[in-house]
Amino acid sequence: MNLMPYNVVSIEVTRIGFVVLQSDETIERDMMQMRGTADLFFSRVPSGQEVTAETLQSMAGHIEASAALFPQTLRLNAVGYGCTSGTAQIGVQEIERLVKSGTKTQAVSQPISALVAACQHLKLKRIAFLSPYLEQVSANLRKVLQENGVETPVFGTFGEADESKVVRISGVSVQAAAHHLLADGGLDGIFLSCSNLRTMNVIAPMVAELVLPVLSSNLVLAWHLAQLSGDPQALHGPGRLFASQVTD
Repeated sequence: MNLMPYNVVSIEVTRIGFVVLQSDETIERDMMQMRGTADLFFSRVPSGQEVTAETLQSMAGHIEASAALFPQTLRLNAVGYGCTSGTAQIGVQEIERLVKSGTKTQAVSQPISALVAACQHLKLKRIAFLSPYLEQVSANLRKVLQENGVETPVFGTFGEADESKVVRISGVSVQAAAHHLLADGGLDGIFLSCSNLRTMNVIAPMVAELVLPVLSSNLVLAWHLAQLSGDPQALHGPGRLFASQVTD
């Protein structure tokens, strides 16, 4: 055996982690598409294939263990929990507690806090809300948004509870639904809820057509994590949110 010498290099980059639902087929691709200067790390949390209040709540028992699967030698600049409805069900503060119990990080976000921060940044007060899920799942989420100063007076849903079908809803369907929800005017923008909904390729054309901000769960989460990481270039994406990349 020849014992070979080696040198050690310093790796000083922004590191962002994501706790991703087992049933999610979209968020990893979206985040890699939006990757800027950051190194990205992904862990999975057990989740039900059918989205109900019960299956969303059940994830709370696994988030800490999922966060503990990130490399323990690293301190992540920020970690995102990738479930919009799950955050509304479990609670923003509880998500942060569970993630920080599992891994070393200075900041935690999820699509709800990210959406609220994005709306404040863009000065949006009243937005249309498009969800793939059953109305009762979204009702709790809309209530949480209202409590944080974001009104969703116009609501639309595809009425689907099966994640394997949610991820296969076409971009054409998303665009058509958005046009319908915004038809009467009087709104500041639209939010496309759900990290599993395929929206990334339709955001830019929708912004051009609607002349309004178009936000999605993955878009706002990426933006917020970049802000929280201290490196606004860590992630970048389409639409007005990243175009106004200035921290208030």
